[in-house]
Amino acid sequence: MPEAVPDGRHGTVPGEPLRRSGPRFLKRRRRVLGRLAGWSLAESAQTFLFGFALARALDDGFLHGAPAVGIGWLAAAAVCVGAGAYGTARVYEAVADLVEPLRDSLVRKVVRRALYAPDGAAVSRLTHQVEIARDTFAGLVLVSRSFVFVTAGALIGLCSLAPVLLLLVLPPLLLGLALFAWALRPMARRQETFLAADEAIAEETGAAVGGLRDITAAGAERTVAGTADERFDAELRASVSLARWSTTRELALGISGRLPVVLLLVGAPWLLGRGVTPGALVGALAYLTQSLLPALQSLMHGLGTSGTRLGVVLRRLTAEPVTGPDGGGPHRTPRKGTAVELSGVTFAYGPHADPVFRDLDLTVPDGGHLAVVGPSGIGKSTLAGLVAGLLEPGSGEVRRPAVADRVLVPQEAYVFSGTVRENVRYLCPDGGGGPDDHDGHDGPDGHDGPDAELLAAAEAIGAGVLLARLGGPDGTLVPAQLSAGERQLVALVRAYLSPAPLIVLDEATCHLDPAAEARAERAFAARPGTLIVVAHRISSALRADRVLVMDGTHARTGRHGELLLRSALYRELTGGWAHEDAGSAAAPPLQPALPARDADGVDAVAGPRLAGDGGHVVAYGPGRQMQDAGDLGDRGALGGQ
Repeated sequence: MPEAVPDGRHGTVPGEPLRRSGPRFLKRRRRVLGRLAGWSLAESAQTFLFGFALARALDDGFLHGAPAVGIGWLAAAAVCVGAGAYGTARVYEAVADLVEPLRDSLVRKVVRRALYAPDGAAVSRLTHQVEIARDTFAGLVLVSRSFVFVTAGALIGLCSLAPVLLLLVLPPLLLGLALFAWALRPMARRQETFLAADEAIAEETGAAVGGLRDITAAGAERTVAGTADERFDAELRASVSLARWSTTRELALGISGRLPVVLLLVGAPWLLGRGVTPGALVGALAYLTQSLLPALQSLMHGLGTSGTRLGVVLRRLTAEPVTGPDGGGPHRTPRKGTAVELSGVTFAYGPHADPVFRDLDLTVPDGGHLAVVGPSGIGKSTLAGLVAGLLEPGSGEVRRPAVADRVLVPQEAYVFSGTVRENVRYLCPDGGGGPDDHDGHDGPDGHDGPDAELLAAAEAIGAGVLLARLGGPDGTLVPAQLSAGERQLVALVRAYLSPAPLIVLDEATCHLDPAAEARAERAFAARPGTLIVVAHRISSALRADRVLVMDGTHARTGRHGELLLRSALYRELTGGWAHEDAGSAAAPPLQPALPARDADGVDAVAGPRLAGDGGHVVAYGPGRQMQDAGDLGDRGALGGQ
């Protein structure tokens, strides 16, 4: 089972606002941004020199009777064009280093959501919208940095030729940009409507294709076709509305990019009468038509179409779902002061199967530590699945935290190929990226903040030696080279580092020895939040605040000492430990079986401490569940024991 499961399908709530997550994404890649800015500056140097060299070639060369000087200035401009082309090639490399991490992050989010909250729009998100986000983000980066550097170069060039030129260029430029900025929000809303219509078409047609035989058998062709027509009509209306607002973008481009050219031509006599040279006038026209206007066209078409689409797509791809895995209704959060609430819960694996439990009531307070015990197959892991959101009850109500606030660690731990950091910080908000993602503050051992936190968590869980052997946070982790216990340690550190206040351990320490298990459980108990442990060893009950005993017909909760008095099953599970004080949690440990020697898998019991023992034999093997003593046959030659 997975360790973190989205629990939604249709409804969404906004995730972290893009205005915060976007700058943080860029801040973590300051090195890439610095390289991008440097090569953009080299690329845009040709913008300044092109217009300036053209003005000098006319004023100091051709119009002055010195063609050699004019040719020299033009040659200098040509050299700058070559240098700019080299800078452009380097710019694309930097953009790739910025864009691909975004795409990888979005693919992980979409795939995770599709696995546990599948719907017809998942295909559209993965094959269409993720690629929209990748391509438009790359285009947005290219056009934005090009506009900034090109505009700066052109305005500096105009000022160097004749400052009075700015009087005819700056006002319409600023007015057009303001109009474009005002139209961005309405265009984004209409773009979102268009994408929602696109998803609706994908979901409707996908359902229709999958049920063609049933549609034909029921004679529902016209009904299904009518519903599909409605979806296509909605997309058409959204497309027309978006196109209408796009005319505002064209108006803004005309004001900011083309109106200055007209003003410059109309005002040429006035400019020439105030000392502006013919060469400066020609250079200004070159700045406007060859640099500023193309940059504006790229910016407004990029932001107006792809840019607004990018914002919409990112919000939709990163939104958190809010319904249960089966889409059965809105998520219900626990009441104040409680972490998990089960009210009258009945669950069965199928409509004709016997219920695993019936009318179960359970309340776990905030900050509580609950151990769940019971014989093998009684439903302990089913209860963990309900609490974690993997399962939904047939009847009754489960109130649990949102998906980001709960983590389930199953018996078979999941680790993946990658670095240690990527594995153990997978559930952290930053996704566990590489060293460039960290904040740069050193921890006490020379490690930066996140790595210091990572190492401290590993030490608390008992995985410090394992992480050191793997090479620390940057070490490579290969799942096949780890034992089952080592994989569990990695998964436990991952859960410990997560921000989730609710941790559910479903026999998550079954491959660890008792001492390692105790250390890990004590670390989670000391961690802020709520802990629920499906016990692999009965000793887990001694470390818990409360114990839930499941016996298939009813459940009891209480402290260890109380349950020894009230529950016969709990006394059997604990092996008949003595207890002078009913409120005491202390008890002697169980005595282990003698070393295994019998080829048939049975051996003599070591001592009389096990419940029901009479010196006969018990089975041993790979089983990891606590067994009720009554599981052994108590009939035959052993005197009815």
